[in-house]
Amino acid sequence: MQIPFIPEDAPFNEDQRSWLSGFLAGLHSRLSLQGQPAASAAPGAAGQKEAPVVNILFGTQTGNAETVAMDAAGVAKSKGLAPVVQALDDVALDALKGMSHVLVVISTYGEGEMPDNAQLFWDALSAQTAPRLESLAFGVLALGNTGYDDFCQAGKLIDMRLEQLGARRLLPRADCDVDFEDDASGWMEDALPRIASERKADPASVPAETAGTLQPAKQKWSRKAPYSSSLALNRLLSGEGSSKEIRHFEFSLGDSGISYSAGDALGVMPVNDPKLVEAILEVLGSGYGDSVDGVEGAFGDALKHRLEIATPSKDLIAEIERRAGDEELSHIVKNGDKEALESWLWGRDILDLLSMLPAQSLSAAEFAALLKPLQHRAYSISSSPLEAPERIHLTVASVRYRAFGREHGGVCSTFLADRIEHGGNAGIFLSPNNSFRLPEDTDRPVIMVGPGTGIAPFRAFLQERRASGAKGLNWLFFGDQHKAHDFIYEEELTEFTEQGVLNRLDLAFSRDQDQKIYVQHRMKENGKDLFAWLEDGACFYVCGDATRMARDVDQALHDVVATFGSLSPEAAEAYVANLKREKRYLRDVY
Repeated sequence: MQIPFIPEDAPFNEDQRSWLSGFLAGLHSRLSLQGQPAASAAPGAAGQKEAPVVNILFGTQTGNAETVAMDAAGVAKSKGLAPVVQALDDVALDALKGMSHVLVVISTYGEGEMPDNAQLFWDALSAQTAPRLESLAFGVLALGNTGYDDFCQAGKLIDMRLEQLGARRLLPRADCDVDFEDDASGWMEDALPRIASERKADPASVPAETAGTLQPAKQKWSRKAPYSSSLALNRLLSGEGSSKEIRHFEFSLGDSGISYSAGDALGVMPVNDPKLVEAILEVLGSGYGDSVDGVEGAFGDALKHRLEIATPSKDLIAEIERRAGDEELSHIVKNGDKEALESWLWGRDILDLLSMLPAQSLSAAEFAALLKPLQHRAYSISSSPLEAPERIHLTVASVRYRAFGREHGGVCSTFLADRIEHGGNAGIFLSPNNSFRLPEDTDRPVIMVGPGTGIAPFRAFLQERRASGAKGLNWLFFGDQHKAHDFIYEEELTEFTEQGVLNRLDLAFSRDQDQKIYVQHRMKENGKDLFAWLEDGACFYVCGDATRMARDVDQALHDVVATFGSLSPEAAEAYVANLKREKRYLRDVY
């Protein structure tokens, strides 16, 4: 389905044309999976003064940037502007060229990469054929994590490229760390009045309904104000002989009012291991109730509830290197060898680094100043609200290992597994992910690739398809190490199959034979049928490890398309890009 074309001689001014382009693009993206034609529309209600348009474009992997873009739209309306909110990949460069004022909100994914719904936009923008944009005024809000070397790299690249193409920067780019809310809010309050002033906006001119992505209801609970939820179930899924410990958790929604969708994630606020807190206090020579400069309340409480005491920050690594006199670490740091540093840090936590210094050589205040705030952990929800309206299910692998003479554990995974009693509470909040949804056309086939805990959202999808009576076919690729120990949710998958909900199940247990077999191998083995499903309109979903699995699956998808579509590598690349453009290739990777 093509986005309706707006003739050059159509009787619209610049603002109307921009408004209408955004509306049709947004409507097209919502209706394309329903098989419905996108209708045309005229801006503004009859007799109502038109508000000047501001285009707010977002690129997101987990939903944060979309949420910020929606917040910016609310501020824009209050300033007399008509916001048009779109994902970056929904914006063609011809449409971008016709825009007047644009705000870009974008997160950085992985190692400095563009999020999935911004990659096609970036490919076009960074190409030599990209048009000049002298008529465009822009601002970029970048979301990232200073724990990564390529902090806010996606935002930096887009900011630089827009300037190279002649666009005018409205205000300096803002680079936000994981605690982005206050910085993002301040940036919006700076950017939008500037645009309103330039466009001579009048708050009385804003229509009641504005085109673009529909704004979701404001979430009551957040990272800073989580809901205290009761843990209703903690069940071991993996077998006794497994090298993994995968658990099924269920959180009660109680009176929270939380309403979730299949494909969303749940943020969990962890509490640090008290044993690790005590060990750090001992090394520092501090007491749990001590007052420390720069730290609110008891020092022990801060270490337990508010500070990251497992993963070392860059500042802490640099300070340990400066003080420790460790030849190997100093060589790595001074040479800026990223891969060598990652290898050296593998298995080490903050206590391991502190142990490299003489006892009490680092004061509590100095130490605290080098720590980052304790962050929530986000997990893909493994239930559908149609079958579990009063609970949210999670599928979590407990991280446990022994290194450097002591036991280590994942901050949140062992908090969930070990330190919440049945019926005990944890702070939770919903992280909506509108970029990872089942097709609204329930007759569409669905292909899901989710090894290990990557099965989580697909369990939710299957529950959703069953409860909604969806007629579309469902195909799941699942795997792990050993079928005897690691076939989680086997009984449920068997039931889905017997009920006719799960039409195909292909398994890949890598260690059950001499040669390792993974889900990407099963994809290629069934490539003819997989390509036929895609040709029949199937949506293709991937969930799990981004570093290796998702890349291997992506390569396998390209190979299948090239082989069974009789396409050149370039044509296969274009085919897969079109799947993304049509919102038929979606990923929830981490």
